[in-house]
Amino acid sequence: MQKFIAEDSFWELFPDAAIGIIVAHDMKGASDVDPSDTESIRRLLSEANEQANQYLTSNVISENEMVKVWREAYSKFKTKKGARCSIENLLKRVLKGNPVGSITPSVDIYNAISLKYALPVGGEDIDTVEGDFRLGVTEGGDAFLPIGEDEEDPTLAGELCYRDDTGAICRCWNWRDGQRSALSDDSKNAILVIECVDPERIGVLNEALDEFAELMGRYLGATIVSRTIVTRDNPAFTIVE
Repeated sequence: MQKFIAEDSFWELFPDAAIGIIVAHDMKGASDVDPSDTESIRRLLSEANEQANQYLTSNVISENEMVKVWREAYSKFKTKKGARCSIENLLKRVLKGNPVGSITPSVDIYNAISLKYALPVGGEDIDTVEGDFRLGVTEGGDAFLPIGEDEEDPTLAGELCYRDDTGAICRCWNWRDGQRSALSDDSKNAILVIECVDPERIGVLNEALDEFAELMGRYLGATIVSRTIVTRDNPAFTIVE
């Protein structure tokens, strides 16, 4: 049995947070997605880049409400210098006129959801996760090879991160994914995550989760095994029996 567990150390920092989780099985590989569907996904991403402008009321990225809430969240745990929430990084690109481009169908879908709803979204290949998938504050030293890098960059003491029995999966909560568990063109089974720290946006989180699951089924042929929201009162659930 494999579980997703948000540890006590996480809830001590963010008692009102909510983590939306989707477990998707039997996704099509990138080469198996119909070309017309691949194009539809790219259009969704393009539209989401445009929709994201509604959240950018200031030309100073840190003054925008959807960024402020995450800047405050990141001040509560140890981070790498310059680490920012993934949604800030996406919105910053839109603000600078450098829209988020296509990567691979599964990643394009989660970036589109992230931009449309201004929530951090990520995905990992379940088949690469060793043991339970945990979110909590670490003592540091967890092995981590960042995407696009050649050298290991282990976690810091006091850092909030996703990790498993082998090491870190995503650094500084939702800042940067590692190569080991990142979704690839050939990933079949995924755990998809949407994070919310503002309790007033739980309804938005639910809407985003529903659309995310629908798109994964429609375009990637995924079977949605589970869809849940993890809270302090419901801090764990089973990924694989």
